[in-house]
Amino acid sequence: MAKVIITCAVTGAIHTPSMSPYLPVSADEIATAAIGAAEAGAAIVHLHARDPLNGRPSQDPALFEPILERIGAASDVVINITTG
Repeated sequence: MAKVIITCAVTGAIHTPSMSPYLPVSADEIATAAIGAAEAGAAIVHLHARDPLNGRPSQDPALFEPILERIGAASDVVINITTG
């Protein structure tokens, strides 16, 4: 059987909470979704941080820090932070 690499983008790039009630927004929600994806077989998680006030994508490094810490403590999944 051939090996495959599964990547999971748990938030998407342009999505906002008005598009889906299931969109993870907080650092805890994003980390939980990423850890769940890894437990389900994803080898890579692609991450976008969200502004906790409005749910819009944010490039603020301070918003990524708690997400990365939580995922790193719970999983060895490869983390791909967005460059977009």
